[in-house]
Amino acid sequence: MPILSGSASLTRFTVNTQEIDLESQEFRTISPGSEIQESIGIVPFEPEGELQIGPSRWAFRVRIDTLRPDPTAVRERLNDLLRIEMEESGHPTVGARKRKELRNLAREEMLLDARPTSKIIECVIDDRVLYVGTTANSVLGKIVLLLRRAGVIADFKAPWIDLQQADTESELLDVYEPGQSIHGSRFAQKLIGDREILVDPSNGYAKLQTREARITLSGGVLPDLVRYVEEGAELLGVKLVTAETSFRLDTLSFRISSLKLEPSKLDHWTEALDERLEKIEGTWDLLDQKYADLMRSGSSRPQAAAAPRAVDGEDTDNVVQFEQG
Repeated sequence: MPILSGSASLTRFTVNTQEIDLESQEFRTISPGSEIQESIGIVPFEPEGELQIGPSRWAFRVRIDTLRPDPTAVRERLNDLLRIEMEESGHPTVGARKRKELRNLAREEMLLDARPTSKIIECVIDDRVLYVGTTANSVLGKIVLLLRRAGVIADFKAPWIDLQQADTESELLDVYEPGQSIHGSRFAQKLIGDREILVDPSNGYAKLQTREARITLSGGVLPDLVRYVEEGAELLGVKLVTAETSFRLDTLSFRISSLKLEPSKLDHWTEALDERLEKIEGTWDLLDQKYADLMRSGSSRPQAAAAPRAVDGEDTDNVVQFEQG
């Protein structure tokens, strides 16, 4: 989801660098007939626009073009090649090795007519913090490597990293991804019953890991959410509401998705970006401050929160889905 318009999905990084040379990694299109099947590079927000839009602010898009043949066309061409091979050999079947060779040949032939698909990810570097408009690990890894070639060393940003907290463990989860921590799950649990950052009581969402399964709640989630947490479940994701906005928090990685921001009425895109970025930074600042405050309080599990009383016309029913644990 984009940063400049609509709801936003975001990942934060701390930028450690003295020289930023984004122009060195400009995007190049894939030429027809080229053997290159993926191209990634940096483009400005507007054609021929500047990448640096302030003394310590850069705004740019990362474009990823991928060349993949149509799988249906590959399958049909493979069937043709298999039929030809059986007719020429006189055998009723084709061996595994020959079948693999023909599949590769079919794919190469279909690549000649394939057109690349494009993915655009909006990014902003603001005062040593990088905001990337996606939460997808597969894309984030490519962007981090691209920016490193441009002199930008980006490390995942989360409050437990900023506070240099030691890792903690869970009996239910093993955390391997960079930047992730069980601290995030414990923080989200402490938000149950908080008056400043609320767990959405009526149109909610929560994902938990129990000893038996991974569970997704939706709707009026609070009663079941409190029960599962009191029984020792780990909270993986939750929909939160503040005075300004609502969003989903991936607790282990501290990434935000579906962040609701009002459409900007400003004329120039840089002014609109300033307005939206102020709200994005404000949301994360609130989370960071709340994290620090709750860590100082020292409570390990939330107090049981009373289920909200339904108001007229409000549906507090919830839906529980179970996944394989």
